[in-house]
Amino acid sequence: MSPSSKNKLSEAKLLENQPPEYTPASQNFLGSFSQTLKDIFVDKGVLLMLIIAPIIYGFFYPWPYSTEVVNHVPVGIIDNDNSNLSRTIIRYASASPQLDTQHFIDEESAKEAMWSDEIAGYMIIPSGLERQVLSGKAANVIVLGNGGYFILNKNVQMGFLQAVSTVSAGIEVEKNVAQGAYLPTAANNTQAVPLKIIPLYNQTEGYGAYVVPAVSILILQQTLLMATAMLIGTWYEQRRHATSVRGWLGRIMALSLISFIMGCFYYGWAFELHHYPRGENLLGSLLFLLLFCPTVATLGCVLGLWFRQRERSMQILIFSSLPVFFISGYPWPASQLPEVLQLVRWLVPTTPAINTSVQLNQMGASVAQVVTGFYALASLWLFYFVLLMLFRWRTQASNITIENKTIL
Repeated sequence: MSPSSKNKLSEAKLLENQPPEYTPASQNFLGSFSQTLKDIFVDKGVLLMLIIAPIIYGFFYPWPYSTEVVNHVPVGIIDNDNSNLSRTIIRYASASPQLDTQHFIDEESAKEAMWSDEIAGYMIIPSGLERQVLSGKAANVIVLGNGGYFILNKNVQMGFLQAVSTVSAGIEVEKNVAQGAYLPTAANNTQAVPLKIIPLYNQTEGYGAYVVPAVSILILQQTLLMATAMLIGTWYEQRRHATSVRGWLGRIMALSLISFIMGCFYYGWAFELHHYPRGENLLGSLLFLLLFCPTVATLGCVLGLWFRQRERSMQILIFSSLPVFFISGYPWPASQLPEVLQLVRWLVPTTPAINTSVQLNQMGASVAQVVTGFYALASLWLFYFVLLMLFRWRTQASNITIENKTIL
């Protein structure tokens, strides 16, 4: 075989071992914008995380909370008085829709039932209760609940409180009538200042209306972060990650557009489907999404360049959702967090975003009232973009170094 034939054969083998050719990254805004949209809909994994996952969460995540008001909580009653008054209290407690009562002989058996989750709490009617009431002395009953389940504990306390308060009011009316007061006057005087509780923003006082609007912002953030980091990691593996500043802005806007549409899906349809408070300041909510989505997309680009691998972004980010939600200050008071976390939490977009979104969309706050959240998101976007440019400069410098070594 001639030398020229050997050279041609070796060149053919080298070409076979070369990685497949990919479309080079566009360097202008519109080209990068359209190319990113195309890559999103071609990549099944990114499409799943960016579009399909938020839709599935919007349907299925609120379902466990569809029963907003908890009724018929199993409770126990220990009647140590065995009097007409104690039986009246038991009858009123049994009639409450909040409670499902059962009787226990002593407190030990009630405790065992509560530890085994058969009941959520119990009431002890002490011996001599009726005698103390008839003699005009102060009397009380004891109510204990399982603080590990705060919603059930609330129903236990409120159900027994209403029953005892109703019976106490009836006794007070009877005393006043016996002293010569008219029945309507005696009834009105039992509560000189009537207490009427009207919830402003969570009318059903349900857990779903409290937690789902906040978690929805976390879902939008985490799905956008993972999808963006996966896409950037794919481009890095294909050596298509490098582009100009305008190119990066085009990529960010394309990713933000999809996430903005998903945010509108939550605000306009998912909350409507589950009858959550919504649309109190729709224009402010849309302005919030216009700032929130690019901020998260920019952070996703930074993480994608940092991880450099497609799978690594999923492996790391999927476990960050719960810690990010707890340090946001929504489910747990931020003042109770360690001082280090009180500072670190402001590096995550959901820290200002969750409260800003809830205040705008659920509570009807004006943009001026939540402007601090807008300033925080704008500052985070600027910080993330500076980091992105530093990563861009570093990767370009490392690529030039590798090329120079290859030439030498």
